[in-house]
Amino acid sequence: MSKYLESTALLAALSLMAGPAVAEKLGLGRAALAEEIAAWDMEVHPDGTGLPEGSGDAITGEEIYVTLCAACHGDFAEGIGNWPKLAGGMGALDHEDPLKTVGSFWPYLSTGFDYIKRSMPYGNAGMLTNDETYAILAYILYSNDLVEDDFLLSRETFFEVEMPNAGGFIVDDRAQTEYAIWSGAPCMSDCKPAPAQITMRAMVLDVTPQEEVSAVVNAAVEPEPEAVRAAGFDADLAAEGEKVFAKCRACHQVGEGARNGVGPLLNGIVGHPVGAIEGFRYSRPMAQAGGEGLIWSEAELAVFLANPRDYMRGTRMAFAGLRDADEQRAVIEYLKSFPE
Repeated sequence: MSKYLESTALLAALSLMAGPAVAEKLGLGRAALAEEIAAWDMEVHPDGTGLPEGSGDAITGEEIYVTLCAACHGDFAEGIGNWPKLAGGMGALDHEDPLKTVGSFWPYLSTGFDYIKRSMPYGNAGMLTNDETYAILAYILYSNDLVEDDFLLSRETFFEVEMPNAGGFIVDDRAQTEYAIWSGAPCMSDCKPAPAQITMRAMVLDVTPQEEVSAVVNAAVEPEPEAVRAAGFDADLAAEGEKVFAKCRACHQVGEGARNGVGPLLNGIVGHPVGAIEGFRYSRPMAQAGGEGLIWSEAELAVFLANPRDYMRGTRMAFAGLRDADEQRAVIEYLKSFPE
């Protein structure tokens, strides 16, 4: 008997022994209490059935998220390593390598509440209260620019949130349209006339050689020669700034092909009006400052980068800031190398 079959047989035997009567006779555990069963017996449906009482906003949720979720999903819901990204990817579902997040892919907000409450945080599922779950979900929505930071998410306000991909799913009708095609006797020999051939190779998996990836990335962010030759530009300082900008890449893109993501693209940001990058939805205070004529001069950027939330209360930028003045100057010099 194979080890797999042995294991299966053992599990089957144990399951037969796990009945309440046998467990009591052998002194194994105890019957679950009604309240213990109720704590896990939750099912939230897309129409709101099952949503519990409670509420929470993104401001409260950020503190809980940073403590319990950020180790895997990143401070800004950008994901760490192979742990899932929860924000970004808007408009990417038709791309060759789409980014599927809460904001770009999920059709129902109920999925978020049900999953977080039932399964998170990893390794300690079930510890969150209803209020904490609402607050964490509100922060994830805020990270996707779907709600403001003071929006109070609750059973009453749940369906005020419009999920961008709500109309992106269809009813699974394969039982009626396809099952009959594939339900005949399977082919067991000589099924494919020609030998199998490799026609494509994966380019987005972790097995891609690192040196090839590095070459692509370096080519993408290489400053344009015209920008480097600009008067007063310090190429050495910009090189230092590129290293500092690693703290920003989770939310901001620069260079050829840069797009808005969790944060706006930053091409041409030095000397640009505040809150005016086309296609990005800014917080009200940021948009208002731009409307009043504020410009991102180097001095203004330095003050903002030092402590974004102190600089502009209500900004969506959750980054704590660059306290070191040398890092501020370096990253600004790096941004100068990317014209609009």
